[in-house]
Amino acid sequence: MTFVERTGGWLFRQRSWLPLPLVAALLGIPPAGPPDSALWALGLLIVGLGEAVRLWAVHHIGAISRTRSDRLGPLIATGPFAYVRNPLYLGNILLWAGFSISARLLWLTPIIVILLALEYHAIVRWEERLLTERIGEPYADYVAGVPRWVPRWSVRARQLPEQPAVFSWKQTLFSERGTLIAIGFGIALLYLKLSFL
Repeated sequence: MTFVERTGGWLFRQRSWLPLPLVAALLGIPPAGPPDSALWALGLLIVGLGEAVRLWAVHHIGAISRTRSDRLGPLIATGPFAYVRNPLYLGNILLWAGFSISARLLWLTPIIVILLALEYHAIVRWEERLLTERIGEPYADYVAGVPRWVPRWSVRARQLPEQPAVFSWKQTLFSERGTLIAIGFGIALLYLKLSFL
């Protein structure tokens, strides 16, 4: 196992507390510039887009996306997973970028994107090793047809194991409830922060 893969496994298991420094930065650093409702709205639009990507992905992958262990579900190649292998992580990056824009911390946005890209790259390398070891050829076929990070909008036909049915929207929202609550709290806290400055 490479250093990046080992680091990715460690980061994966620490996912619960790793966002806390980002939260502290967004809430603790004073905003740059005067109040700007356009930045607030743009940031919230990007947050909404990030969560829409996450909901679409969770609708196809289900609660297995919440695991903190190396337990794997079935190989999913439907929904956003037909276009890009890591839509949940891309959704997360959009969420954090949107929050930093709404917080009027535009200089922090590229830093957040780079830090998350490095973190998720390491995690993905660890996950890919597990998937290759446990699923084998079907996963190799999937990797050959679907990019890791930049979506490919034309989907070529692939021979993959039978795909499970998508989850109901009720199950999807239940599985995603923690993120939805965190987004609501994040918006409220940012609004309070910006209101008192």
